[in-house]
Order: sequence, then structure tokens, then C-alpha cells
Amino acid sequence: MPYTERQYRQRISLGQSGNNLVMLIAICLIVFVGFAFMKAVWYFRFSDAKDQVPALFSKNVLGLFTLPADTGSLFHKPWVIITHMFVHDNVWKVFANMLWLWTFGYILQDLTGNRKLIPLFIYGSLGGAIAFILAYNMLPSLAPLKAQAVVAGASAGVMAIAVATTLMSPGYRIFPLIAGGIPLWVLTAIYVLSDLATVSISDTGILINHLAGAVTGFLFIYFMKMGYDWSEWMSNFFDWITNLFNPDKPRKNRTIKEELFYKSSSAPYKRTMNVTPQRVDEILDKINQQGYSSLTPEEKELLQRASKEDL
Repeated sequence: MPYTERQYRQRISLGQSGNNLVMLIAICLIVFVGFAFMKAVWYFRFSDAKDQVPALFSKNVLGLFTLPADTGSLFHKPWVIITHMFVHDNVWKVFANMLWLWTFGYILQDLTGNRKLIPLFIYGSLGGAIAFILAYNMLPSLAPLKAQAVVAGASAGVMAIAVATTLMSPGYRIFPLIAGGIPLWVLTAIYVLSDLATVSISDTGILINHLAGAVTGFLFIYFMKMGYDWSEWMSNFFDWITNLFNPDKPRKNRTIKEELFYKSSSAPYKRTMNVTPQRVDEILDKINQQGYSSLTPEEKELLQRASKEDL
């Protein structure tokens, strides 16, 4: 975590600073809009062959960012291990993913704060990616199709978040005004069924990808309850990257207290004596015995205040 004190924020609003949920959704939507704009440009560029634009665009543009099942292709573009989880080429798919991501991500942040969401999303997506690649390279029924098989989108990551959120707090209820609230597991069951229903039964690789994301979410919570937090190292790494560009971070070998609270050259407060008749008499006696020049600045100020207050 950055150098500021760690805080648990029970409610995280849309515009609140450090809202990783909003940032994650924004990244996915910006990437989607960017590719949609490029696809529109391709339609203008190849106006004489519009029927071929979707296939050409998928191969020459999206293909640079989607995850292939063929390990040979993966070695030539290893960055797709990260980029594929943010890429969507279907408006309904990105809408559904972002809706469910907001639903479960908001609850997860309500329960655990900001530091679990993005690591869990990445773990779920990576778990789904590994299962997808292994399926096409180890299952005889899928091996002939691995040259054309690709996967992209946030589905595996969202699935991991949904399962992890449900396991984190099985008793969590939504819409409390409806008969005391609907259990979260009901919403999760609806999401899982609807997600799997949108995948063709013949597309085994995508089904494995989504289910592996769910298993990753389960393992994340299981090990966290055992005392092993998979997100901690990743959050610390993100904090380190953030602080590289933070001019206000504490300098090396300087404590937070020295850097943030003791920068001022003036005293943090000014001491003011109470004006009492007894204290005034003591100062007057001191003047009679030692002279006015023997008074301290505080005593002179107190005497001046006494004269204004007629003591």
C-alpha cells in the first residue's frame, strides 16, 4: 500500500479516489471503444470488401491482443497473456461483463476494501488462460482446433470475482427491502447459469476458460482464509510503481512522520499564558526588584494583555 495510512473504506462511491472498480471498468470500456473505432476505420478503408472486414480485422488487429491456444503463436506475442483479459469485440458481451463486474466488484470492495479486486481479476483471467491453453494442447478432441482457437474478454476474471465474493460472505444479502433481502448466492447462480448459457456447447475451450476462472476465485478465498493472501505482493508491486511517479513520497531513510508532519519551520502551536491577578502581581514584583528589562517576552506579552483587560 502507498505510504499513507491503510484505511478500511466500508462504502466506496463512484467518484471516490482510489476506486479500483471504476478504474478497471474504465480500462475495459476504453479498450473496447478504441477497437470499435479502429474497426470503423477499416470499414471505410476496405469499403469495396465490407464482408471481409470482420475477419481481416480480427486476424490483423485483434489477433495481436487475443490469447491463442497455440503455444507457438503465444511465444511470438507474450504480451497477450495480459492484454487478452481487457479485449472485447462484442458490445453485448462487454456490457454483460461490465454489469456483472460492477455488481460483484462493488460488493467485494465493500467487504475487503480496494486491494483485492484487481489482483483477483488478474488471477482469474490468468487461471482461465492457462486452463484454455492446456485444454487445447492436452485434450485429443480439441488439439486439431488449437491453430484457430483464441480467447479474449474479462469473463474468467469476472467469474473469479463472483465466486470469491460469494465465498467471502455467504450470508450477504442484496435488496434488503424485499423479504429481508436476496442471498448473494442466488445472484451468483443466476450469473453463472446465464454466462454458461451464452457459450456454445461445442465451444469447450471457452467453457473451460470460464470454469477455471471460477476455480481460481475459490482457491483465492480458500488460501486467504488459510492465511495466504495472494493479492499482497501484487498490491505492493502496484504501490511501488505508483510511488515511482509520486513527488510527495517520503525520501529514502526518512520516516513518514518526519516527511509529512515535521516539514514546517514554525512551531506547531503557540503557548499562551492565562492572565490572572496573581500572575500580574508576580510580574510587577519582578519589575520592582530586577527592572523591566529582566522580563521574558512571554511576561511582557502577558503584562500588555493585562493592561488591555484592566487587571
